[in-house]
Amino acid sequence: MSAKSLPSIETARLRLRTFRLSDTDDFYRIWTDPEVIKFFPPWPLTREKVARSMARSLERWRERNFGLWALELKENGNLIGSAGLQHLDNTTEVEVAYILDTPYWGKGFATEAAKAALRYGFTEVGIERIVAITDPQNVSSRHVMEKLGMKYEKVTHFYGVDNVYYAVSREAYQPDEDPYLSRRA
Repeated sequence: MSAKSLPSIETARLRLRTFRLSDTDDFYRIWTDPEVIKFFPPWPLTREKVARSMARSLERWRERNFGLWALELKENGNLIGSAGLQHLDNTTEVEVAYILDTPYWGKGFATEAAKAALRYGFTEVGIERIVAITDPQNVSSRHVMEKLGMKYEKVTHFYGVDNVYYAVSREAYQPDEDPYLSRRA
């Protein structure tokens, strides 16, 4: 898959697009904000590690036909976070992941982006099951998972910490009528 054929998605309010080198400073700021990463395991990042992480994400897209997108507001092009699909730590399971800059919390953006990622994974990639994990105390993230139609299954241990584990199968997945336009760049 060439860089030109990587998918992007437009939803009602968001553009899910591949990372750009010019995103490095914004992602460094978001991914190191103590409030944003409050429920994440210790995550010491530098700008260089962020740039390498974004480059690895593009390679994963080429290898697997899925990965993380940068989230951009359609109305003004502001970068507000990232979301998409990735392999769960040291497994072959696919997880939906999302992280947003604090000014965009509580506005439905995480749900909108994660819905698009699930739809892409189930309908365009053909993934059979998608999971999600979070810190048991992260009520907001758990609420997003439930709005996605994911069901709580168990407590797990990934990325060095305990997590709650939710999942949904392609068979149980119910797409809604929300705007969704997928295209190859």
